[in-house]
Amino acid sequence: MPFLTTDVLPAGTLARIPQPVLATGDGLRMRPWRAADAPAVHRAFQDPALHRWHLRAADSEDEAAGWIEQWRLAWAGERDAQWAVVDEAGDRLLGRVALREIVLADGVAEVAYWTVADARGRGVAARATATLAAWALEEVGFHRLELLHATANEASCRVAARTGFTLEGTKRSAGLHRDGWHDMHLHARVRGD
Repeated sequence: MPFLTTDVLPAGTLARIPQPVLATGDGLRMRPWRAADAPAVHRAFQDPALHRWHLRAADSEDEAAGWIEQWRLAWAGERDAQWAVVDEAGDRLLGRVALREIVLADGVAEVAYWTVADARGRGVAARATATLAAWALEEVGFHRLELLHATANEASCRVAARTGFTLEGTKRSAGLHRDGWHDMHLHARVRGD
């Protein structure tokens, strides 16, 4: 049965090009992950504050290296796109920003991010998210980007608001965390916002 609409983005839109390096223009760079990032990722996931909102733990540098390999391969599969957020001057890891749950045919993806402890409160997540959203919507041609966070995660709510993601509603009891089910805010940006 044929569809009455065409795909927003055809298969191969991402896979046909190398994953780009994106600069925020104010000292941050988002680059593809490297195997050498494993120790920094492992350190980041030892932070209890990160465990509050993220569902994974890294028990070893080898485990973090496995994640990085998965993140690198995901680009070619066009299902996720993950970037290391680093400072331009020293290439020090400050966090991660990603497009997850990519559905090219619908032109939709979910934005996700985290920052290392000493990068919090410096606008790193917001600057990286704004740059990623501009690239995805304006350059690639995605139609809609969604951003989900626990309603109790006020810092993520501020990032969403600062980067133009409109609060569309609350998904009740939609995210299982270590301490139980959380209501989740759904924010979104659409092309042309």
